[in-house]
Amino acid sequence: MSEPTEQSVAGNSRLTGVLGAILLVALAIEGLTVPSVRSMLSLHVFMGLFLVPVVTLKLASTIYRAANYYRGIGPYRRKGPPHPVLRVVGPLVIVSTVALLATGIVLLAVGPRHGDQWRSWHQASFIAWFVFMTVHVLGHALETWKLTTEELTNRPVVARRQLRLSMVAATVAVGVGLGVASLGWTSAWQHEHRFHDGQ
Repeated sequence: MSEPTEQSVAGNSRLTGVLGAILLVALAIEGLTVPSVRSMLSLHVFMGLFLVPVVTLKLASTIYRAANYYRGIGPYRRKGPPHPVLRVVGPLVIVSTVALLATGIVLLAVGPRHGDQWRSWHQASFIAWFVFMTVHVLGHALETWKLTTEELTNRPVVARRQLRLSMVAATVAVGVGLGVASLGWTSAWQHEHRFHDGQ
């Protein structure tokens, strides 16, 4: 296998940036549902499952960069590491994001009758995730905007752009598919909410 080049490092950065931009929008929509999650449950679950493949690909691109950096691969070493604060927060973002999504999926699967403990874990992981993600977003916001703009305009030109955009499109399509499928999975929770509301 050939060693990564400066072009592949730039491509990895752009892929990570575009996925980050998509996540910012998706997470903003998801965040709007949190205060009124009962009345917006379908959208909350839709967006939660939409996030899964997007987060997975972003984690893969981020871990790939980190692994190459710590392996001493030249172009990745020359690019350098993130700011020390972001290096510390990064693993915490990963753990809390995985915990948030996993507990949400399990909570949806077990239903309201067996969901009390999972709901507590989901809420706790959300609090931790929100704190770490706020630092992460503030630290990467400008870079994400720059990388996304460069990728969409392909200026400067970076090889394999079509492949990266195809990966992003496929990931978004899978996310939408999961979200649509979830529309039939929330009936038990909606029934439970109507019962407690006396409807």
